[in-house]
Amino acid sequence: MKRLMVCLLLLLAGAPALAQAPQAPAPVSFADPAMEARARNLQRQLRCLVCQGESVDESGSPFAADVRALVRRQMAEGRTDQQIQDFLVARYGDFILMRPPMQPNTWLLWLSPFLVLAAGGGVAWVTIRRAQRRAQSA
Repeated sequence: MKRLMVCLLLLLAGAPALAQAPQAPAPVSFADPAMEARARNLQRQLRCLVCQGESVDESGSPFAADVRALVRRQMAEGRTDQQIQDFLVARYGDFILMRPPMQPNTWLLWLSPFLVLAAGGGVAWVTIRRAQRRAQSA
Protein backbone atom coordinates (compact mmCIF):
# COMPACT_ATOMS: atom_id res chain seq x y z
CA MET A 1 0.00 0.00 0.00
CA LYS A 2 2.87 2.36 0.81
CA ARG A 3 4.44 1.67 -2.56
CA LEU A 4 1.21 2.53 -4.31
CA MET A 5 0.96 5.83 -2.41
CA VAL A 6 4.57 6.73 -3.26
CA CYS A 7 3.96 5.96 -6.94
CA LEU A 8 0.81 8.10 -6.96
CA LEU A 9 2.64 10.99 -5.29
CA LEU A 10 5.48 10.78 -7.80
CA LEU A 11 2.99 10.68 -10.66
CA LEU A 12 1.14 13.72 -9.31
CA ALA A 13 4.39 15.61 -8.78
CA GLY A 14 5.48 14.97 -12.38
CA ALA A 15 2.10 15.74 -13.95
CA PRO A 16 2.68 19.51 -14.41
CA ALA A 17 5.93 18.82 -16.25
CA LEU A 18 4.17 16.34 -18.51
CA ALA A 19 1.35 18.79 -19.22
CA GLN A 20 3.67 21.44 -20.67
CA ALA A 21 3.91 21.52 -24.44
CA PRO A 22 7.31 20.25 -25.54
CA GLN A 23 9.43 22.75 -27.43
CA ALA A 24 10.92 21.86 -30.74
CA PRO A 25 14.57 20.99 -30.23
CA ALA A 26 16.99 23.63 -31.41
CA PRO A 27 19.09 22.55 -34.35
CA VAL A 28 22.58 21.49 -33.32
CA SER A 29 23.90 22.98 -36.52
CA PHE A 30 22.28 24.46 -39.57
CA ALA A 31 22.54 22.70 -42.93
CA ASP A 32 22.97 26.09 -44.59
CA PRO A 33 26.59 27.27 -44.11
CA ALA A 34 25.48 30.93 -44.13
CA MET A 35 23.00 30.31 -41.28
CA GLU A 36 25.64 28.39 -39.33
CA ALA A 37 28.15 31.23 -39.78
CA ARG A 38 25.50 33.74 -38.69
CA ALA A 39 24.69 31.68 -35.58
CA ARG A 40 28.36 31.34 -34.62
CA ASN A 41 28.95 35.08 -35.17
CA LEU A 42 25.98 36.01 -32.98
CA GLN A 43 27.06 33.55 -30.27
CA ARG A 44 30.53 35.16 -30.21
CA GLN A 45 28.89 38.53 -29.45
CA LEU A 46 27.15 37.17 -26.33
CA ARG A 47 28.86 36.79 -22.95
CA CYS A 48 28.45 33.67 -20.84
CA LEU A 49 27.10 34.96 -17.53
CA VAL A 50 28.63 31.97 -15.73
CA CYS A 51 32.16 32.23 -17.14
CA GLN A 52 31.99 36.01 -17.81
CA GLY A 53 35.30 36.03 -19.66
CA GLU A 54 34.13 33.79 -22.48
CA SER A 55 31.55 34.15 -25.17
CA VAL A 56 28.56 31.83 -25.33
CA ASP A 57 30.17 30.25 -28.40
CA GLU A 58 33.33 29.15 -26.53
CA SER A 59 31.88 28.37 -23.11
CA GLY A 60 31.05 24.85 -22.01
CA SER A 61 28.65 25.84 -19.22
CA PRO A 62 25.04 24.67 -19.19
CA PHE A 63 23.92 28.32 -19.34
CA ALA A 64 25.89 28.85 -22.56
CA ALA A 65 24.39 25.69 -24.05
CA ASP A 66 20.91 26.96 -23.24
CA VAL A 67 21.63 30.35 -24.82
CA ARG A 68 23.11 28.69 -27.92
CA ALA A 69 19.95 26.57 -28.26
CA LEU A 70 17.77 29.65 -27.74
CA VAL A 71 19.70 31.63 -30.38
CA ARG A 72 19.43 28.81 -32.91
CA ARG A 73 15.74 28.23 -32.16
CA GLN A 74 14.97 31.93 -32.67
CA MET A 75 17.02 32.00 -35.87
CA ALA A 76 15.06 29.00 -37.14
CA GLU A 77 11.86 30.93 -36.37
CA GLY A 78 13.09 33.74 -38.64
CA ARG A 79 14.13 36.40 -36.12
CA THR A 80 16.91 38.84 -36.99
CA ASP A 81 20.16 39.14 -35.03
CA GLN A 82 18.99 42.45 -33.55
CA GLN A 83 15.69 40.92 -32.39
CA ILE A 84 17.56 38.05 -30.73
CA GLN A 85 20.00 40.43 -29.03
CA ASP A 86 17.14 42.66 -27.87
CA PHE A 87 15.37 39.63 -26.40
CA LEU A 88 18.49 38.53 -24.51
CA VAL A 89 19.24 42.08 -23.28
CA ALA A 90 15.67 42.40 -22.02
CA ARG A 91 16.09 39.11 -20.18
CA TYR A 92 19.68 39.40 -18.84
CA GLY A 93 20.66 43.05 -19.20
CA ASP A 94 23.42 44.72 -21.22
CA PHE A 95 26.09 42.61 -19.51
CA ILE A 96 25.23 39.65 -21.76
CA LEU A 97 26.71 41.57 -24.70
CA MET A 98 30.46 41.20 -25.14
CA ARG A 99 30.48 44.89 -26.17
CA PRO A 100 27.83 46.62 -24.08
CA PRO A 101 26.61 49.97 -25.42
CA MET A 102 28.06 53.21 -24.10
CA GLN A 103 25.28 54.51 -21.84
CA PRO A 104 25.30 56.38 -18.52
CA ASN A 105 24.73 53.13 -16.64
CA THR A 106 27.76 51.50 -18.34
CA TRP A 107 30.22 54.41 -18.14
CA LEU A 108 32.04 52.85 -15.20
CA LEU A 109 32.38 49.60 -17.14
CA TRP A 110 33.90 51.42 -20.12
CA LEU A 111 36.05 53.88 -18.17
CA SER A 112 37.37 51.57 -15.43
CA PRO A 113 40.46 50.43 -17.40
CA PHE A 114 41.48 54.05 -17.93
CA LEU A 115 40.79 54.92 -14.28
CA VAL A 116 42.95 52.00 -13.09
CA LEU A 117 45.72 53.03 -15.50
CA ALA A 118 45.56 56.65 -14.28
CA ALA A 119 45.63 55.54 -10.63
CA GLY A 120 48.65 53.32 -11.32
CA GLY A 121 50.41 56.19 -13.09
CA GLY A 122 49.63 58.49 -10.15
CA VAL A 123 51.09 56.00 -7.66
CA ALA A 124 54.19 55.58 -9.82
CA TRP A 125 54.63 59.35 -10.15
CA VAL A 126 54.33 59.91 -6.37
CA THR A 127 56.78 57.06 -5.67
CA ILE A 128 59.35 58.43 -8.14
CA ARG A 129 59.02 61.98 -6.75
CA ARG A 130 59.59 60.74 -3.18
CA ALA A 131 62.62 58.73 -4.27
CA GLN A 132 64.07 61.79 -6.04
CA ARG A 133 63.57 63.98 -2.95
CA ARG A 134 65.27 61.39 -0.74
CA ALA A 135 68.17 61.17 -3.18
CA GLN A 136 68.57 64.99 -3.22
CA SER A 137 68.48 65.36 0.55
CA ALA A 138 70.98 62.57 1.15
